[in-house]
Amino acid sequence: MQSVAVIPMNDATGVLFPHLEAITPLLKQCFAQTFVSVPLPTQRALPDYMIWLEADDFFEVILHENEVTIGDDFLILYAHAAAVSDPGQLLPLCFIDRVAYALQSEHRRAFMADVRAVKPEQTPLIFLRSESAWQTHPRNYREIEQMATTAGEWLFGKSLDFAWCHLAIQAGRLGELLPTIKRRDLSFFAEIVLVIRDEVVTKAVDWLAWEDPFIASTDARILKGAREVDIEETAKRLAYVIPMLQLLNASGRKRK
Repeated sequence: MQSVAVIPMNDATGVLFPHLEAITPLLKQCFAQTFVSVPLPTQRALPDYMIWLEADDFFEVILHENEVTIGDDFLILYAHAAAVSDPGQLLPLCFIDRVAYALQSEHRRAFMADVRAVKPEQTPLIFLRSESAWQTHPRNYREIEQMATTAGEWLFGKSLDFAWCHLAIQAGRLGELLPTIKRRDLSFFAEIVLVIRDEVVTKAVDWLAWEDPFIASTDARILKGAREVDIEETAKRLAYVIPMLQLLNASGRKRK
């Protein structure tokens, strides 16, 4: 059974939809179909892409009719994909910028091989950033997100990526866990991992190297240096990792 990708498309600036269009032929080689959700500001900003998206049967599209939080955008899409799919259907939960970079870079072959190789019985599976992939990221990104991973190791005895970039899961399992998810900010990613922590497996991959320089069409070394000294970038990472740490702490205390 070929997997079905699940990809939110929050792109009011119009940076990501051209990448989605460019990689669609490759997506069709990797996946049987792709579920996408589009927030209202993106719909208004990119009406031509809405026409293009809905004209291709490869995409099953949710067009949000009202403003939604980032968490609701993801979770409404995840719930729809789980509800309309066979329980055993494999659903890779993806990010468009990560997938676009992987498919338009030297990582294309490895990405396609890895996503095709996943079997439903091997899930839930989190693809982790390898050491090589992490080396490409700004230091503040890595060290702040690593705080959650380190806390998880102390609390649960397992190394997990609570700010994951690619999670493959069966539709039935996804449907079971979604009603337990309460957060509507980015910390909901950690909530999902907390639910599946005793069953999840992981695989480190190089194709989760830092995608921003490619998406922004800029020099990776210069951008990395700028992000490492940017207080706003550091604050952005702390804004979702601190709530994740609070969730981990609360969950760990319940285990006592």
